Amino acid sequence: MWAETLVNGGTSASIWGYLLVALLTLTIGSSLAEICSAFPTTGGLYFWTAQLSDSEWVPFMCWIVGYFNWLSLSVAICAADLGMAQFLVSAISVTHSDFQSTPAIDYAVFIAILIIHGLMNSLPIRYTGMINNLSVWWHLMGILFIIIVGLLLTPNKPSASFALGQVYDGTGFNSSGFAWLIGLLQAQFTLNGYDTAAHVSEETKSAQRGSPMGIVMAIATSAIAGTVLMIACAFMIQDFDRQILNPQASMAITQVFLDGTGIGWTMWFLVIIIVAMYFAGAAVVVGSSRQTYAFARDGAMPFSKWLTKLTSYKVPVNAVWFNITFAALLGIPYLFSDVAFETIVSINTIAANISYFIPIWLRITMARKRFERGPYNMGRFSIPCGIIACIWIVFTSVLFILPTKYPVTPENMNFAIVPFVIVIGLAILAYMVSGRKWFTGPVRNVDT
Repeated sequence: MWAETLVNGGTSASIWGYLLVALLTLTIGSSLAEICSAFPTTGGLYFWTAQLSDSEWVPFMCWIVGYFNWLSLSVAICAADLGMAQFLVSAISVTHSDFQSTPAIDYAVFIAILIIHGLMNSLPIRYTGMINNLSVWWHLMGILFIIIVGLLLTPNKPSASFALGQVYDGTGFNSSGFAWLIGLLQAQFTLNGYDTAAHVSEETKSAQRGSPMGIVMAIATSAIAGTVLMIACAFMIQDFDRQILNPQASMAITQVFLDGTGIGWTMWFLVIIIVAMYFAGAAVVVGSSRQTYAFARDGAMPFSKWLTKLTSYKVPVNAVWFNITFAALLGIPYLFSDVAFETIVSINTIAANISYFIPIWLRITMARKRFERGPYNMGRFSIPCGIIACIWIVFTSVLFILPTKYPVTPENMNFAIVPFVIVIGLAILAYMVSGRKWFTGPVRNVDT
């Protein structure tokens, strides 16, 4: 996604756009963290919606939020693991110049990664927790390593005005402003999925404090590390046309590393990135399976009885493999479309945004006077923060379904709205036909 941001927005969008998105995402995360502190449960957004909505709206609101949240987390598995597959294949091409990647090869590697993540998340939660702790340090130390080595070895660094302020319009719309806004998708996708901490609340000690802090710290850490990394990568670009617009390597970032540091260091960089993406994908599978389990135990998911089966060590293993299978099916269009990956990212981002929007909106409207704050709260800043969060969510949700290239053709059309409408349309239809007759929202409250 880094190269797409540079083509649609330039280095300015990759750096200042990332920082802008991080700050506005922090308003969303802080609003959700405050709600999480009051209602720490595996159901997360779904359970919070039931607590914040007026009684007559609880069933419908919970149904919609539950499916938006499930869609965003399940699609995130596909996006994370497919992105990792692309980096793995790119690493192979670095050491084997005669190797030619194809979508089929990428997809096969993607399936292998999905299976590994499924097996890992079928283990007791303590093993997943150990990996999550390692993930934090790997990300931070890995980013620091890439920044230091990359900047020290890269010759012919660009000027500060280019690295920090270049704006490039590769959309064809002849609008630098629109291109810059389209370039925000990378940042919004990267700074996503932070509600995962809420989905393991029932497995977290002192959940009223620990889970909210997990949400906020995930965003803050990613904001700082991501911004610094974007700045460093911009200063590694030696030839924008050759490295970004027309790279010989399978990925633009790989070309930048190769030209600046050589094959040896590039391989180290790619290993760091691949392992980091593996950790990220594993975390998404955890959050997705717990959300699916919580939604299914209230009967809202297909195969609910099967999805709520737990292993002897309390892991919803059927929910894990259900979402792994969905991610595998969702990745099939990648075999036939050049824009499939961007579409997957857009679906994930929009679905996540809407699932975040509804409980925040309920908090500042229906539940404004009756909401009882938990240990983590923003005091008088709660309402202003929630309003800003809602405005930003609406803006980006509209932005990311717009075409990104002109003239618009079937090959470059942003089809994110199509699968998005299909899944949510079916969910609403299921509610109107059946769910409204028996579904009442969360039926189980768990002590934490």
